[in-house]
Amino acid sequence: MIFFKKNSVIYLVAIVFAMVAVGCESNFKEIQKDNFSDFIPSSDADEVNLKYTDSGRITGILISKKMLDYAVVDFPFTEFPKGIHVTLYDKNAKKTVVTSNYAVTYKQTGIIDLQGKVKIVSEDGQILETQQLYYDQNNAWFFTERKFKFTSPKGVSNGQGIDFSKDFKVINSQRLTGEVDSAD
Repeated sequence: MIFFKKNSVIYLVAIVFAMVAVGCESNFKEIQKDNFSDFIPSSDADEVNLKYTDSGRITGILISKKMLDYAVVDFPFTEFPKGIHVTLYDKNAKKTVVTSNYAVTYKQTGIIDLQGKVKIVSEDGQILETQQLYYDQNNAWFFTERKFKFTSPKGVSNGQGIDFSKDFKVINSQRLTGEVDSAD
């Protein structure tokens, strides 16, 4: 009889524990659902073709298959989950093309995060390829700590870690390897 009471107590504790666990899991899923429903894009666009202008002159064209704008979250951002193709024009109408498989731009900081087969091609033959690259819009500055390949008319170099100005006039690279002709 003592054996029966001891097992009954164990079974009773196991049943109560199971009920509490199921109740907590159900409550946890509701909390997750509530939080998730607040994190939806405020706008959603397909086949985006945006033109940026300055004093009537086109300075850039952004093309993307999908754009999600999260303008009403605490840290607003715009996401391009299917990648971007951006053509930038300088004051002399020289163009630079930037492509990546994914991009997100953070409104408060002005940082753009480019990811997946990032490639920048300038009109004068300079090409930078990497897997992730950040662009600081406020300072017109690119940077990454990832491996990169830089091709120019002077040669090809590889490295890990690079930062440079939007026009490629100032380039700082780290852990650099390759052959570059230094003759002008």
